[in-house]
Amino acid sequence: MSEVATALMKAAQTLSATGETPRLDAELLMAHALQMERSDLLLRMRDLAVPPEFAALVQRRAAQEPVAYIRGYQDFWDLRIQVTPDTLIPRADSETLIEAAERHFKDAPPVRIADFGTGSGALLLAALSLFPDATGIGIDASEAALMVAQSNADTLGFGERSEFIHASWRDENWAGRLGVCDLILCNPPYVESTLTLMPSVQNYEPHSALFAGPDGLDDYQILIPQIPALLFGAGLAIFEIGAEQADAVSEIAKSAGLTAATIADLAGKARAVVMAADAR
Repeated sequence: MSEVATALMKAAQTLSATGETPRLDAELLMAHALQMERSDLLLRMRDLAVPPEFAALVQRRAAQEPVAYIRGYQDFWDLRIQVTPDTLIPRADSETLIEAAERHFKDAPPVRIADFGTGSGALLLAALSLFPDATGIGIDASEAALMVAQSNADTLGFGERSEFIHASWRDENWAGRLGVCDLILCNPPYVESTLTLMPSVQNYEPHSALFAGPDGLDDYQILIPQIPALLFGAGLAIFEIGAEQADAVSEIAKSAGLTAATIADLAGKARAVVMAADAR
């Protein structure tokens, strides 16, 4: 067995109590330490030496620090997104929102895209990559997160097509700075404030982007009533939801004069509510 293979086996054993993917985590950290992609690591394993910093990376992961924060990035859609502890880590489940936008706008792409609570900018930048003639605006209450989003936009070549604004939807008149859009994306805080999450989330990711009151609905109740004034024509608003929130969020949308449909993720769990102006 090669030196790297042995180190990976031991690291996976160390990480077996940390999460559900100890071997994958070990491989990702080894590839990061070697400054290569995981696929290259697996192909060249026999020829590589274990870098000295690998052990420290494994210990960080053993302390529940997310792999994305250790590496400093997360792959989302077709993009490599920089992340820091000031931003949520984009999950593959959130790609459900981009897929829904792709289906809806296949014949008439959006012109103006907004991302509420943009964080790292992942949703907005994925949408801009999908719709190359569109421009976008991302808002966030965290200036530190906005710096990450702007860096991602510049690095990925979307700097001239995107704008990032420091604003909180809890402030009066926040929506007046946005103008109308034909696609609105949002992954708001939606976790019940009484829940305790897994340590890698609870202890590392920003609570302001996670928790939203006793039923997890606080931010939907603020945001969704603003949608009719911000949505242009046949546009769409797509909000991520928790698995048990489809009915409640749909009712908030209908009360605001919007139609609402639920979209499931690849696991079959309710993942997003798609809203549009009610044409009746």
